Amino acid sequence: MTGQPVYIVDGTRTPFLKARGKPGPFTPVDLAVQCGRPLLARQPIPDDAIDLVILGCVNVIADEMNPARVAALRLGLPKDTVAFTTQINCGSGMQSIDTAYRYIRDGSHDVILAGGAEALSHSPLVLRDAAVEWYAGLARAEGPVAMARHMKGLRPDFFKPVIGLERGLTDPITELDMGQTAEVLAHRFGITREDADAYAVESHHRLARAQRDGRLDGEVEPAFDRDGGVHDHDDGVRPDSNAAALGKLKPVFEKPYGKVTAGNASQITDGASWTLLASEAAVERYGLTPIARIADSDWAALDPSIMGLGPVLSATPVAQRNGLGVHDIDLWEINEAFAAQVLSCLSAWNDEAFCREVLGLDHAFGRIDRGKLNVDGGAISLGHPVGTSGNRIVLHLANAMKLHGASRGIATECIGGGQGGAMLLEAA
Repeated sequence: MTGQPVYIVDGTRTPFLKARGKPGPFTPVDLAVQCGRPLLARQPIPDDAIDLVILGCVNVIADEMNPARVAALRLGLPKDTVAFTTQINCGSGMQSIDTAYRYIRDGSHDVILAGGAEALSHSPLVLRDAAVEWYAGLARAEGPVAMARHMKGLRPDFFKPVIGLERGLTDPITELDMGQTAEVLAHRFGITREDADAYAVESHHRLARAQRDGRLDGEVEPAFDRDGGVHDHDDGVRPDSNAAALGKLKPVFEKPYGKVTAGNASQITDGASWTLLASEAAVERYGLTPIARIADSDWAALDPSIMGLGPVLSATPVAQRNGLGVHDIDLWEINEAFAAQVLSCLSAWNDEAFCREVLGLDHAFGRIDRGKLNVDGGAISLGHPVGTSGNRIVLHLANAMKLHGASRGIATECIGGGQGGAMLLEAA
């Protein structure tokens, strides 16, 4: 792409913490600050060199409106540092990087802090519409008699809230839960329950191996809660995961024969991630050492009922524009919303009829080598804090490319509502 070169010069994230039925120890901004402070502390640049802060966040809590701005101020950045929040569901964290990339590429900015933060355990409980109307009527009642008369309309179910996250994971157009969209793809591409469970086992084993071998040490910063607790690793990983145990789990969305279970789907998780982007001029001025260069990006939209194919529709144009085939990409990061969804993407890329009719190719894009895909696990073992995941996969791809001496990599994700995002990185 034309314009100035744009580099990822550093980045860090918190451990991803599995939601356990109650609000976790950190809000979205808490998480952003926990990993943002050590990241900024090690930079050889003054705070006022950061031109802009962009943060992806989907479930913004009431006390942190525009969490990007709240996080920027809590991180000690100057009060005149502009900060804004992005929201494109699962792509929010990547959207923050993409927006920063385009600003720097076009020459209007030099250094941008781009991240994602999400605390799904803090998703709100929502009152039913009838309950809201009743409370509104109570507020309008004038005098004790009117209030007593209104109290007669109180119903027990007014005290039973709806879990906001359940609404958020249901597409309002198709009325399908995200898991049901994965079931649609599993049926279309013939993904079996055994296929999905085997993929999930592999995800857990890869993350456990990466943790054991210290490959995440430079990427993950410990988080310290207000009670003095230390959170120093992604705690949803199951190193002893196996197909036999996963096979005992019941389908969640399409009983009794569905393919998607709690074991082969992404986990509900809290976590944050930051990347620091810089222009070539800023790299030279401050003596920065890039870990990767952003070469291109793309966004796509499709039928929400098959939203899981978003990576195929967004990553393929990126590869095509840059004259790259499947074998030219050294590493892939595909966010693991569901095992069946990732496997369906792999099948679609290797399906000649699909590639011809949907992607406009003359032949199948090709089979992605599983040894190049999510080499250190993914959202099935890590978790999927929605506004963060797109940022994490770009950051981890950059780090993995550097570790493995890779020349090119693509990070991509499906997006609830029927979209997809993809980013091409090259060695710096």
